[in-house]
Amino acid sequence: MAYSVKQRDRAPAVTAPVPVDESLPRACVIGAGSSGITAAKHLYLAGIPFDCFERGHDIGGNWVHDNSNGTSACYESLEINTSCPRMAYSDFPMPADYPDYARHDQVAAYFEQYVDHFGFRDTITFGTTVEQVSPTSDGRWDVRITGPDGTETRTYDAVLVANGHHWDARWPEPAYPGAFDGEQMHAHDFRSGDQLAGRDVVVVGAGNSAMDISVEASHRARTTTWSVRRTEWVLKKHLFGRPADQVALPGWMPWWVTAARMRIGATASGSMTKYGLPRPSHKPGQSHPVNSAHIRERLEAGAITPRPGIERLDGDRVVFVDGTSAPADLIVWATGYRVSFPFLDDDLVSVRDNELPLWKRTVHPDLPGLYFIGLVQAIGAVMPIAEAQSSWIAETLTGGYVPPHPSVVRRQMRAEHERDRKQFYASPRHTLEVDFDHYLWDLARERRKGRARAST
Repeated sequence: MAYSVKQRDRAPAVTAPVPVDESLPRACVIGAGSSGITAAKHLYLAGIPFDCFERGHDIGGNWVHDNSNGTSACYESLEINTSCPRMAYSDFPMPADYPDYARHDQVAAYFEQYVDHFGFRDTITFGTTVEQVSPTSDGRWDVRITGPDGTETRTYDAVLVANGHHWDARWPEPAYPGAFDGEQMHAHDFRSGDQLAGRDVVVVGAGNSAMDISVEASHRARTTTWSVRRTEWVLKKHLFGRPADQVALPGWMPWWVTAARMRIGATASGSMTKYGLPRPSHKPGQSHPVNSAHIRERLEAGAITPRPGIERLDGDRVVFVDGTSAPADLIVWATGYRVSFPFLDDDLVSVRDNELPLWKRTVHPDLPGLYFIGLVQAIGAVMPIAEAQSSWIAETLTGGYVPPHPSVVRRQMRAEHERDRKQFYASPRHTLEVDFDHYLWDLARERRKGRARAST
């Protein structure tokens, strides 16, 4: 069953309209993906005046196949890697008839339903690109936008950045030596198995997209080679008859408990060494978890040939560091993404190797009024985290929450950044990593403290 997004009838809002309180700070939300819509929802329900700008004409961001904004990496076989209850917003469950791991069209339909349920669709301005965000002399923010009516600049007290971090493709740097006669594409541009049919495909990368594309290629391509420079622990999506991620832990527990849970999951899922992959050089929990329902069966069937990292490109072949080679007329680089904000000057927000230290992964202490929503790589799902961040910001803008002294913010930010760097092996993939349960618990604790400060 296909879940139509654009053509289904719009249901009336269940939430009563909320009057705008013009005495509150005015805010701007950039993007109407999964993070942007929950930010808009919380501002709307708090009565905060705001605008939400979306470059395309669709709600749902990366989960909309061929999104009109041109930045979605969604492909036909894409499904979520966290189960529906763990991914859903806290006050809007996913439909009961969804499978344990929903397809992309189901997720996109869910986001549409979320917007209509709370009744804030008319706060989103579609077909509008945010060109520039810059601070004003009086501590506010100028936002230059380009839409159907041309270019204009509006001024806001707060800007909530929700433009996502899976759209700016990162290619190998430096490029591998040698020359290649075939086609090269990034996983961001993969849409369906039709692009792989009858080809000699080499997929490069060890993440979820690399495995999904390798599985798809194993059914459609002439040959499928999977090049993995650093092997990961691959978890199954179901363990012991239930979704593997539905063992939630109290957030106050230390990291080693979460890591132990991941080690149990990795052990129960089974080793990948019997399929020809080397044992990972790190322990489970020291890298972002990856999972796949089908990679093992396709490796076992011989439909996918695993190989180590690439040494060089050689015409119509790819040569690997172990001296083997594979025929290739298509290389798919599943090599991740850069964190970037094209509307923010580099001297304002500097991102190096995907690192952007933030307090609670949300607040830039040098830039009051600028917030980042969903800029996390979660051991869990991004949506509940973006929801909690959005609720926190709305509470801040209405005066119900007061932050600690700036020196405390900076000290905590440094400590959190160092802690996160130690928990995972160093790579651009892990700079945004957070432990889902602990993050939500920690933010809730800080919000309680901030409410107490606001009441004194």
